[in-house]
Amino acid sequence: MSTGVKIVGILTARPGKAAELRRLLSATRVSSRGEPGNLRWDIWHDRANSDRFILDELYLDDTALTAHRETPHFKEYARKIGDLAERTPIVLDPVEVT
Repeated sequence: MSTGVKIVGILTARPGKAAELRRLLSATRVSSRGEPGNLRWDIWHDRANSDRFILDELYLDDTALTAHRETPHFKEYARKIGDLAERTPIVLDPVEVT
């Protein structure tokens, strides 16, 4: 049984861009959650830094992740994100996951 492909994204809003970043993430979340093969797409907010958001994404497999990256909403996200935030995406494979 596969445990999927996980992505953790660390996004720190550029000065004055936190509200706009949050709106973009919310819109992307709604569209991403509707994709076949998407198991999770959650947005977290850092208590210690109000400009930092953490994305918690989980896809069924690499095929689902590749399909996600080809969607219009991901391409829109990719087009805008550089202007709104510093971004560190981390793609993870399971080691010990239950």
